Amino acid sequence: MKKTLWLIVPAAGQGRRMGADKPKQYLMLGKHPILVHTLARLYEAFPKASLVLCLDSDDQWFQAEWVPFAAWQRVTGGIERMDSVLNALHAIPAQDDDIVMVHDVARPCITTDDLHALYQAVTHHTGGALLAMPVADTMKRANAEQQSTCTEPREGLWHALTPQGFHYGLLRQALESARYQKRMVTDEASAVEALGRQPQLVSGRRDNLKVTHPDDLALAAAILSAQSDTFTQEA
Repeated sequence: MKKTLWLIVPAAGQGRRMGADKPKQYLMLGKHPILVHTLARLYEAFPKASLVLCLDSDDQWFQAEWVPFAAWQRVTGGIERMDSVLNALHAIPAQDDDIVMVHDVARPCITTDDLHALYQAVTHHTGGALLAMPVADTMKRANAEQQSTCTEPREGLWHALTPQGFHYGLLRQALESARYQKRMVTDEASAVEALGRQPQLVSGRRDNLKVTHPDDLALAAAILSAQSDTFTQEA
């Protein structure tokens, strides 16, 4: 049986750190909301994939015409990210060996090359894979007063990015186990690691920015513009 690629995009968060009047995925980047840019990037890489969009039940900003995928469905998001992803996993008729890639809605600068590189890694590693970036800065350990107490060695440290990809059966087992043990996980890879598996780190581009704070909007707009110029020149 042919494997299906499922793309899960958690988009039920409120983005309170942005201090805006709407969730951050609906803030404008140029002429379109962040969510539109993110979905467009995913569609460019995987036009035949099946999309699962996790939205808040009271979401009043979403417009279905923004979704470019022919195969897609909306599911109700949860309180935490892992709850949203589990809701999506429970809602789809996936086979255990289908590939699931989970991507932050607030990462609109993801590139097709990185998406394809991650997909290839997931198909070759039974423990899954995630886009990540080696730590380049000096890392400091702070105390409760935000004073630097020591310098942490950065060798072997990576910033976890998204997407993160796994076979459906493994990811569902990992997240259900975390829920059963009442253990909060901040990304899918940490849930899989708790099962003793070792996801492959795939070095991703440094411009795969997550829009979190207000000044990230201008930076994301500049990145999208620079990427567009680069891709136009290469073509």
